[in-house]
Amino acid sequence: MPLAHVLRALRAVTTRELMKFVQQRGRLLSALVRPLIWLAVFAAGFYNVFGVSIIPPYKTYITYQVYIVPGLLGMILLFHAMQSSLSMVYDREMGVMRLLLTAPLPRWVLLACKLVAGTALSVITCYVFLAVCILFDVTFNPLDWLAVLPALIVSALMLGALWLFLSVYIRQVENFAGAMNFVMFPMFFFSSALYPLWRLREGGSELLYYASLANPFTYAVELVRFALYGAFEPVAALVVSGATVLFFLLAVIGYDPQRGLIRRAAPAQAT
Repeated sequence: MPLAHVLRALRAVTTRELMKFVQQRGRLLSALVRPLIWLAVFAAGFYNVFGVSIIPPYKTYITYQVYIVPGLLGMILLFHAMQSSLSMVYDREMGVMRLLLTAPLPRWVLLACKLVAGTALSVITCYVFLAVCILFDVTFNPLDWLAVLPALIVSALMLGALWLFLSVYIRQVENFAGAMNFVMFPMFFFSSALYPLWRLREGGSELLYYASLANPFTYAVELVRFALYGAFEPVAALVVSGATVLFFLLAVIGYDPQRGLIRRAAPAQAT
């Protein structure tokens, strides 16, 4: 498989995603409105209710507004991954993705190109959000803006691979409402995005505590949280990397021609 063909496919898929992103002018705004509402309203409402102790990676007491920023970055990655897989299902219904999957390249290469393109857009959106956070007096060391880049990329790849895998079993765009209720919202709320996990245990919610520990999104948030302060969390990095490989392999298997789209289309063509 020549590298030039792979790069050409990556450029084509990425260019298509960027063009769609530019043409849909409200997409960036809608991606930012949700976390900004949480930052401006939710954090302000609970400013004096929740206090965050000195726990790693923090070296002093911080406000709740500062604490939830990594979780809101995770929210952007999570929702953007869902939108990317939503477009995957839509393109599959319209026939564009069916045509792409018949290209003379290994199936995993095409799926990887789609995943990389979605990751690039979600990371760009995260940096725009970090810039807007300055208006809310939430700032970070300029060097940490660079340090958080690998964490954002790996986390975006993991969430994108997860939704890519789920898109195998989502037949229609309308079914994404159920996926939001049973996958996305539980992943977000059963995590450390909005509150430290030790508070769940302290409050007697042992079941929720262990459910949050088993949630890969928790480790994505913690990986970003530590990176924003120039620190590295090896356990989170290991879990996120492993989950990325697992979800992507499951997506590749799901889109295999022997059991995926082509096989389902064959009986219809034969009749």
